[in-house]
Amino acid sequence: MNVARPGDRDAPGPVHGLFQRRFAGDDALLELAGLRFAQMGVAAELYADTPDELERTLRFVPPHRYLPTVHLNRGVNVLSEQDRSRVAEFADRFAGRVAGLVVHDKSEMVAQTDHVVEVMRELEARLRERPGRPMVFLEYAVGSEPEWFIELAERLLDAEQISCCIDIGHVGMRQASARFKRSHPGLGLGALSPGDGRLPGLAADVQDAVDGARRDVIDVIRSIGSFGKHVHFHLHDGHPLIPGLKDHFTFLTQLPIPFSYQGRQSLSMMYGPGGLQSVIWAATEACRPGRASFTLEIHQVEGRLPLADASRLFAHWRDLTNAERMNYWLSVLGENAILLSECLAASV
Repeated sequence: MNVARPGDRDAPGPVHGLFQRRFAGDDALLELAGLRFAQMGVAAELYADTPDELERTLRFVPPHRYLPTVHLNRGVNVLSEQDRSRVAEFADRFAGRVAGLVVHDKSEMVAQTDHVVEVMRELEARLRERPGRPMVFLEYAVGSEPEWFIELAERLLDAEQISCCIDIGHVGMRQASARFKRSHPGLGLGALSPGDGRLPGLAADVQDAVDGARRDVIDVIRSIGSFGKHVHFHLHDGHPLIPGLKDHFTFLTQLPIPFSYQGRQSLSMMYGPGGLQSVIWAATEACRPGRASFTLEIHQVEGRLPLADASRLFAHWRDLTNAERMNYWLSVLGENAILLSECLAASV
């Protein structure tokens, strides 16, 4: 199998999708994921808390030109020596088998940037000790000033095996809230919802903030991409007015509202297909060829889809509810993978 890794200059940006047991059930759900990923031709990104968990799940990932990426537990904090050792353990055990490990940034990092740079360089020195080691991508996650994240990326230019993961949902949500607060100091976006009686009069300002945030995300992509290192992207849509978790949605949806705005009873999401295209254009323009990879990190999907050709995998199940929910989620990933592939093809 021809295996491409981050940094392959002659390879197009690979499309990854979440590969996980999304609903309760046995390993037939992972077999279903393996079947659908093989049919989609999409590489995998897995979540893993322990190396043993990753080992078990990797058995179900179908062969692909691109090695999987792995999102480690969100609690991992590279400021901790113990957690850096955990990251190094993953890197050692899966050298040559995974392309990258994703870890989250932390709010306390902003006040100790020098120390963050020091420990990331220390981790990079460990990664260089073994051939085939995966890269470690520090993900923008906690909503710090994007300028800080850009500065950190620049200061880590000499750490070859360390780079950034730009989560366009996280950056976008932070910037939309900041923009709206500047025009409405006494009202935060988090205080509004689609059913709020104030929203009809504020919808235009909300959407202006969302549109401006998308432009901010593109600026971050251009800044970090210009440094010349491999950049990993987490792609998903969302909107700051959604109750609860506001992102990790498909790019093929709208936000319903109980009133008419610009001729329809819905608001455009932060990206949509056109916004995703803008993101991909910016990424492929800013990053060197083969120095960008993309994961569709779409969580929030609910529906059921008959199993059809995968029915044989669930012959031992009496209740197919979760199997059909899983199948529907995978179908949404597939639709978004087609959209993303088309965006990548159009950007060449």
